[in-house]
Amino acid sequence: MENVTKICLTSTNANDTSAIAALCKAAGDGLRMQILKVLQQNAYGVLELCEIFNIQQAAMSHHLKVLAKASLVAKRREGTSIFYRRNDLNANVQLQRLQTSLFHSIDKAQLDEVYTRRLSMVNEARCQASVDFFNNNVHRFEQNQDLIASWSDYGESIEEFLSKHVVGRKTALEVGPGYGHFLSSLSHHFQQVVALDNAQEMLDECHLRASNQRLQNIEFIFGNTKCSALKNRLFDFLSLNMVLHHNPNPASIFNDCAQLLKPLGSLIVTDLCAHDQEWTKQSCGDLWLGFEPESLTRWAEAAGLMAGKSLYLTQRNGFRIQIRQFNPMPS
Repeated sequence: MENVTKICLTSTNANDTSAIAALCKAAGDGLRMQILKVLQQNAYGVLELCEIFNIQQAAMSHHLKVLAKASLVAKRREGTSIFYRRNDLNANVQLQRLQTSLFHSIDKAQLDEVYTRRLSMVNEARCQASVDFFNNNVHRFEQNQDLIASWSDYGESIEEFLSKHVVGRKTALEVGPGYGHFLSSLSHHFQQVVALDNAQEMLDECHLRASNQRLQNIEFIFGNTKCSALKNRLFDFLSLNMVLHHNPNPASIFNDCAQLLKPLGSLIVTDLCAHDQEWTKQSCGDLWLGFEPESLTRWAEAAGLMAGKSLYLTQRNGFRIQIRQFNPMPS
């Protein structure tokens, strides 16, 4: 132990000790630890955090400033909004170890019940806003979506990706099938296909279009990835096609998908790379302005999935699409 201590002291300069002091100061407040617990798997704005913890904006901003100074949180601008998330990467090796240990302890702790209840309310409000958008815009959503990326722009790439990199061919689940563009291909590739959507109007429209195409092996389920209709069911293939940027908690979807995959199954995520075109929130109901590829990888790994093949497509309007494959980690 003495040798370890001497090595640490020798390699620690003034900047290191200042950073360690900032981290310890940030960790010395119970509320800030609860904030880090809430930010464990998702990003939230200041006003959302104020609602969860029932404190004034000035007080929350102070806590976030302390956490940011200690490199425990990072912020990302989504158009005119700023969202905070946990910062899992620290350039300083010694601080990284201390930070990892802190986060590990926080992750094992329980969030206070009152905060858990308010957090659920914030997530439900996000989810309801998304569902309402799709139900209210079912007949013009396709036109709005084409402003970003239409199926004709990237669908062929997904189908080719599927044929090359997916092994099992028995069961498939598409979460958020939209108008069912991908279902036709899935219906031919798999024996049984499930189309899952939490917007009833969209699901009905999708069902109608599939019927017109005489697709016989598709089961339509109203609900989300936690619904009872999926209990005890496992799939060879899962598709999240332009779904994550509409979801209030993308990391949670990865967790659910990991539980629904067979050991040799594949999850293919197709979504936008991070962008700054905020008009998509109003016109297309987007909750997030795309994602950095590293974010998808981080959420997948936390859910027990490992990254596989990937493909990136540049659209004519400046958007970039990422097609990512994830598989269960070997047990």
